[in-house]
Amino acid sequence: MIDVSHLSKIYKMDTVQTVALDNVSFSIDKGEFVAIMGPSGSGKSTLMHILGALDTPTSGKYILDGQNVEQLSKDQLAEIRNKKIGFVFQAFNLLPRTTALKNVALPMIYGGIPKEERMERAKTLLKQVGLGDRMTHTSSQLSGGQMQRVAIARALAMNPSIILADEPTGNVSSAQSDEIMTLFQNLQKRGHTIVMITHEPSVAAYAQRTIYVKDGKIEKEVANKKEKKG
Repeated sequence: MIDVSHLSKIYKMDTVQTVALDNVSFSIDKGEFVAIMGPSGSGKSTLMHILGALDTPTSGKYILDGQNVEQLSKDQLAEIRNKKIGFVFQAFNLLPRTTALKNVALPMIYGGIPKEERMERAKTLLKQVGLGDRMTHTSSQLSGGQMQRVAIARALAMNPSIILADEPTGNVSSAQSDEIMTLFQNLQKRGHTIVMITHEPSVAAYAQRTIYVKDGKIEKEVANKKEKKG
């Protein structure tokens, strides 16, 4: 599903160069759940932006589901972000005065899905993440864990093959964190490929494999032989 080969990202400002990623290579299989760990400034967020087609590498190759990403046009990249990739962010990124139902339906508007169909699908997704009784609540009326569940439902709106989660448990309690990670495991069992950034070993333990990034390079990869069960 994801094949990264000799990927580098260098940011240039005047005469200063910052190497965010340095010759990174790895693969992620379809249906795999992988965690990416590393300290602040290690390059993991830059890597996530490139995997999400939000940024382009300076050099190297990124193949996403058989497509060479750096050769795609801006319109093609936008289509991939809308239809193939679901994003889950630490800060939830929900519209605060909008209902859970309308927040989940939003990506489907851009996807050109008719109103009746998108509202029905949004209801189904909210029930799937355990929020069938919170559909008409606005984001400001929900707890942190509930808001992240809405964000996960929204990420699933276009039935993406890949879910990219950036510190998805960063703003929730430990109990809510366990619930959210169990939800990710269930999504992986349904066939979604999940790539998650985290700095917490207890959260990474839910994944099948952990890639450790340090100073822009892959330090090691570890198989989590006994993934944590919720």
